[in-house]
Amino acid sequence: MEQTPERVHRILIQPSKGLFHFEVRELWQYHELLYFLIWRDVKLRYKQTMIGGAWAILQPLMTMVIFSIIFGRLAKIPSDGLPYPVFAYTALLPWMLFSQSLTRSGASLVENANLISKVYFPRLMIPLGAAAAPIVDFIVSFMILLCLMAWYGIRPTLGILALPPLLFITIMTAFSVNLWLSPLNVQYRDVGHAIPFLSQFWMYASPVAYPLSLIPEKWQFLYSLNPMVGVIEGFRWALLGKQSPNFIAMAISIFAVLALFLSGFIYFKKMEQSFADVI
Repeated sequence: MEQTPERVHRILIQPSKGLFHFEVRELWQYHELLYFLIWRDVKLRYKQTMIGGAWAILQPLMTMVIFSIIFGRLAKIPSDGLPYPVFAYTALLPWMLFSQSLTRSGASLVENANLISKVYFPRLMIPLGAAAAPIVDFIVSFMILLCLMAWYGIRPTLGILALPPLLFITIMTAFSVNLWLSPLNVQYRDVGHAIPFLSQFWMYASPVAYPLSLIPEKWQFLYSLNPMVGVIEGFRWALLGKQSPNFIAMAISIFAVLALFLSGFIYFKKMEQSFADVI
């Protein structure tokens, strides 16, 4: 009696058609992979360290001390009537989140070369997971800010309800920038070395150590194209009861994030077809 051969099922994976082809359903199907990537990045960050998660506290805390001495005491930088340590630390929280997201996400595709070349999944998961992982450090560092506010007698206002949208904008800013940088890093590894310098330059181009009021009014429109300007001013308003932020500046910052995301998404989708071959 002849046996019929078993049918072999083949799955053909083809690149998406069109630059704006965005399968939300497919991304949702792989949402567990996103959780895994975030948790893996958190564990790797503190693996074989002596003090573990305490680095999430020490990094912004020591930076705040240095800023308070150099900019607050020696340079006498104004702080909008707020104690300078709280003024600086409140800005350092979203900045550290952005900086870490930028650094990790920018190198994420190269660091996951084996995964990309062997398994199919939406490639956007990798830079998105790397950009979201530092939120764990942010939560830990936020506890120190609450202690500082209590020490100086500063009570949070109802503006604190604006923190989740501001956090979302921060992560989206880093993610949008890295939709450009991570594919470029696949093609040119020099980009990975340039990201820390970009982050350092970006910090001094943001109102972290100084208030927005120091920027001449005629330059504030151009200055507000930096998305972190609106985020940092929003944090100070939401947590410290600072006067209402410049909503025009915040609107400009949000528009800049949207422009970065749309242009970066187009570039990422165009380049992802060659990731497995080049990486």
